Amino acid sequence: MAELGYLSVILAMVISVYVMVAFLVGMKRQDKRLIKSAKGGVAAVAFLVTLASFTLVWSLVTSDFSVKYVASYTTRDLAGFYKFSAWWAGNSGSMLLWAWIVALFTLIVTYSRGHDDNIMLPVVSSILTFNTFFFLAMLAFVASPFERLGYTPADGNGLNPMLQHPGMVLHPVTTYLGYVGFAIPFAYAMAAMLFNRTDDYWIKVTRRWTVIAWLFLTLGNLYGAQWAYVELGWGGLWMWDPVENASFLPWLTGSAFLHSVMIQERKNMLRLWNISLIILTYALTIFGTSLVRSGVLASVHAFVDSPLGGYFLFMTVLVIVIPFAVMISKLHILRQENEFQSFISKESSFLLNNLVLLGVTFATFWGTVYPVISEAVTGIKVTVSVPFYNQVNGPILLAMIILMGICPLIAWQKSTVGNLLKNFLYPVIFTVGVTVALYLLGMRKIVPLIGLTACAFVLITHIIEFVRGTKVRMRMTGEFVLTALGRLVVRNRRRYGGYVIHIGIIMVAVGMIFSNSYTLQVLKPMRYGESVAIGDYNLTYQNLQMRAEGNNEVVFATLSVYKGERYLGTLQPDKIFYPYWQQPRTEIAIRGTLKEDLYVVLDRWENDGMASFKINVNPGIMWVWIGMYVMIFGTAFALWPGRDRALTPKYLRRG
Repeated sequence: MAELGYLSVILAMVISVYVMVAFLVGMKRQDKRLIKSAKGGVAAVAFLVTLASFTLVWSLVTSDFSVKYVASYTTRDLAGFYKFSAWWAGNSGSMLLWAWIVALFTLIVTYSRGHDDNIMLPVVSSILTFNTFFFLAMLAFVASPFERLGYTPADGNGLNPMLQHPGMVLHPVTTYLGYVGFAIPFAYAMAAMLFNRTDDYWIKVTRRWTVIAWLFLTLGNLYGAQWAYVELGWGGLWMWDPVENASFLPWLTGSAFLHSVMIQERKNMLRLWNISLIILTYALTIFGTSLVRSGVLASVHAFVDSPLGGYFLFMTVLVIVIPFAVMISKLHILRQENEFQSFISKESSFLLNNLVLLGVTFATFWGTVYPVISEAVTGIKVTVSVPFYNQVNGPILLAMIILMGICPLIAWQKSTVGNLLKNFLYPVIFTVGVTVALYLLGMRKIVPLIGLTACAFVLITHIIEFVRGTKVRMRMTGEFVLTALGRLVVRNRRRYGGYVIHIGIIMVAVGMIFSNSYTLQVLKPMRYGESVAIGDYNLTYQNLQMRAEGNNEVVFATLSVYKGERYLGTLQPDKIFYPYWQQPRTEIAIRGTLKEDLYVVLDRWENDGMASFKINVNPGIMWVWIGMYVMIFGTAFALWPGRDRALTPKYLRRG
């Protein structure tokens, strides 16, 4: 099977070269037969990469330890679910997954209905096929998952215990779907410049792809954060790990791109800006992959040092230099657009929001790569820690939240003084009321007070948008309030789906503000029967025991938990020891509510039963998870097919 997989990779790589040449020659000669042949080649590449993926998965689930990759990442007693997920546990396997996703996406784009008469299609498919070719070349000549050992061991080395978690199974797949998804608007942007079609055509064609890519990247960040929270024992939510940053960076620029394309669609503005953003977004997906695979940065879930990092860095430079060179050559076309009529307008607020997102992007990028730069210049690797990110990005993200509230209140083109006074009156009154209430309730820390005030402002502005639209529709149609609200949002999914996403972001922000400002932590060594108080909780250490789970040994502690006089039950943090792995896996015990998480980690223990525990009370964490799922729901709602903008915009204009 391994030989079949490797042969499939080689054939797919060769055919991908033919596809690129056939598409470009066929386009130049206007030879429809050659273009049709190239489209057939795209299907052949997708089939062969699928076949290669199947052979690897088959080798994994059947425990063919003569294959080096299988022996490196599985064992005979590993659960079938995790044997399958070992597909992307290592460098070469994860690249095969990436190549498979690119090949399938290319197939879908090439054969999508309505693309037969699209003159851009040969260029778009060639660019996407080049991405497939790059990964296939890496699999063929640098890191093959089909390499055989000279012998067949009795068992494998096993999967990293930290990867044996549903979150880490879903995190890489959703992240890769997001990364690859951004290749499609990137390819269309390049084709638009080459064909001098820099209007909003390419944006409309790729809008759904862009939103889907952003949705999967959001899911990737969510599952990665949840996995880190419950598996690593950090105690916090977002620790600015380099691999976390690698997926966060394109999410930021992708968010900026999603906002600014609306200005180009509606006002024929920001052409140059949008081309730059999509180039930067896709370059950051490749750059993030380079970081993960190079081993130059320390991370709990980066791959070991490998030669792949250099190739991916070269690819990153390639997808920056060539597209920007093309963009510079097309400046005379890209600058043919409308201009801003006022600084106080919705267009200006969108642009300012983009600048804020790019500010966070730059700060995060600089903090991520600074250890590499410092080591290259001085020979000493200087690590950038969490306080740097929080102090730099905190104020910038606060500005972004405030802009989210301002944008719905100002008009397109130009806002009048009367319009501003009318639209801002009630949100400002409500926000001042919330600030006073928080202060009277005992909130004296200035940073969370400002942050929660900003969140309240955004929340009320978005609620007002729903109320205003519903009232206008009721007045124009005579519908009942719930009917009017339902039809309002259903018939303008894109707009109100975006508002739901913003509300989800506010939930996430509120959770992070409370978590970062009011977390309690204690590291306490205890003997049997001893207790520790933290916040309103009192925990008593009952015992330390050991049990067997298959071939693994589990050391777990039992702590009884009281809140005041009320008994809440017990928590059992543990460490799982694997026979094939030196380091144990930490299982955190969490008691979560909407208000806070009680978070307990078994840190270490002695033979006499004395144990040390790290105990946190993390307020607001549940709202982070709820907020991210609200964001995902809003995105899916905006994507769902429907009669978008059928009636609502005309009602709102009349209103």
